[in-house]
Amino acid sequence: MACLLSLAACGISNTSSSNSVVDDSGHTEGSDLNDKQAIQGTMQIKDTITVGDPVELKFVVINSADTVARFLKWSTPFEPLVSKYLDITDEDGTQVDYRGAMAKRAMPPSEESYVKLNPGDSLVVNVNLLEGYAISRAAKYKVVYVGEGMSGISVRDSVYFVYR
Repeated sequence: MACLLSLAACGISNTSSSNSVVDDSGHTEGSDLNDKQAIQGTMQIKDTITVGDPVELKFVVINSADTVARFLKWSTPFEPLVSKYLDITDEDGTQVDYRGAMAKRAMPPSEESYVKLNPGDSLVVNVNLLEGYAISRAAKYKVVYVGEGMSGISVRDSVYFVYR
């Protein structure tokens, strides 16, 4: 019984540390839902996009902490489309297929895989979703960022657009 409790405690500890943000001094901020993440993200997209035009998503990250923080650029638009970090669904709930590359990663990530942000600083990147996602028919779409577990970036809001 004691062995099972020890294993359960280890599992809980490992789960909470996998979604953490590590600051420049090596301190880790947990990802407990009640804790404020140091790296926050937002997404923006045009309300209406004409079929055939690029589907440009603006992705912004902000360091809201008072210390230098960093995030892993894997599973973000800050590296080429080599992983599925967005869930895109149409108005019927049908998932849009991801057609980009899927990178296999060596763990742990190298230092070059991280991006540092000074307190209050932000970074902006634009990505054409058509380069990795099979958005082809006219419909209303919902875009949700799902890469937080890898990158440590917390994006709370989804974005919507009409493709016509």
